Amino acid sequence: MRRPPIAPAVAEFLGTAAMIFVGLSAVSIDFGSGAPIASAVPNALIRRLITGTVFASGAAIVVYSTLGRISGGHLNPAVTLAFLRLGKVTPRLAGAYAVAQVAGALVAAAAISLVWGTWARSVSDGVTVPGPQGLAAALVAETLMTFALVELILQFMRRPALARFTPIAASVLVATLVTIEAPLSGTSLNPARSLGPAVVSGVFTDFWLYVVGPLAGALAAAVFADRVQGAFVPCAKLFHDAEFACHFPDCAYQGRHAWPAQLPEPSPTASRRGQEVPR
Repeated sequence: MRRPPIAPAVAEFLGTAAMIFVGLSAVSIDFGSGAPIASAVPNALIRRLITGTVFASGAAIVVYSTLGRISGGHLNPAVTLAFLRLGKVTPRLAGAYAVAQVAGALVAAAAISLVWGTWARSVSDGVTVPGPQGLAAALVAETLMTFALVELILQFMRRPALARFTPIAASVLVATLVTIEAPLSGTSLNPARSLGPAVVSGVFTDFWLYVVGPLAGALAAAVFADRVQGAFVPCAKLFHDAEFACHFPDCAYQGRHAWPAQLPEPSPTASRRGQEVPR
């Protein structure tokens, strides 16, 4: 393993900016007034499928890239909060990541407005707002979707045979959610993703729910994994390889007896529940 060429927080900033730029570009091209896909594909469901696939694929590519392998590829304050709750990220690093994610989202949203012009502005630069079903429905949806996303990430990460597919699984889930759920809340799942367009467009309609919902869902998923499932999470990196030294605390991939060659013994709590660390 070698030392990363840039700081993890810098990699997180660049990765978040890249993901959100790709995703908001898809929103602008697929739904912007006069944009090519919006004109060529009248079916909104198909356009949501295209948008969700591009947005989610962009995230997966970033996680597998050098940037993601350095930072861990959280790209989302809600994901970082979950790992903080599980003790896989220090409070100081979690704060640095949150700042990096927000900064990346702001840069991406500003770039979208400049690059796509009227297409982007016609969709308020990709801002998320509740649908006609109302505020409560949007809040519940954002909470449950983020819970599902974080739970999926944790379940894949803790299984050696599935760990390397975590970004792909997460991208498939997000693309599906965007396709089906977007009319309800806009399918944010990410406070930074919603904040960037809100600041650039000046549209803050019910913005708070895109902070409260995803953070509550992620925290609930972390508590569920820890308290109910007794889940072992090896590291806060969504994709871990041997190229770069890991900066996260208690990384099970590094050390003399690295996971999955030798897994840690189940905790006394897990043992009392009759659970085993997955092998």
